[in-house]
Amino acid sequence: MASATLNSSDYVVLGMTGLGARSGYEIKRQVELSIRFFWTISPAQVYPSLAKLERAGLLTGRDEPQGNRSRRVYERTHEGGRALRDWLTRSEAMPFELRDIAMVKLFFADALDPADARQLLAQVRSRSEERAATLQAIRPDAEEAARAGNIHPLLTLEMGIAYHEAVVDVCRRFERESRRQRSAT
Repeated sequence: MASATLNSSDYVVLGMTGLGARSGYEIKRQVELSIRFFWTISPAQVYPSLAKLERAGLLTGRDEPQGNRSRRVYERTHEGGRALRDWLTRSEAMPFELRDIAMVKLFFADALDPADARQLLAQVRSRSEERAATLQAIRPDAEEAARAGNIHPLLTLEMGIAYHEAVVDVCRRFERESRRQRSAT
């Protein structure tokens, strides 16, 4: 199977197997602890991707039951590693997609009473404060991965932290300016 027929979810699964996630469950868990903060892949996509990648010879799988539970574990093949590297180095458009309903609501917040608009902004700030704290809590795992040679998960974590800290900073700056303007009137 040509790697051109793979979708982004397939490449996520292929990448996660190279980071030590061997089963569908482990891949879903790794996604939850890492890329879910900037890229969505539903748990329902993981198992079909594993089967597709195995059929294509990009992963090899073997049954490794745990107790009464069936379990299949996977390893990336040489071809799988090459397909991932080809995708990572492929020259293609990389559109930035940000889907944030909070930003949509803020965009239309002039339709609210000023107090309600301030409350909405406070909720957005609070959400990014919480997300930055969540990402900071993951930092020790990312630092450990970096010491083991996987340095780019830490880089993307730092970018996520920076993004949410920037949102908090902008919200606080806007809140201060709004207070100044209200007290001047």
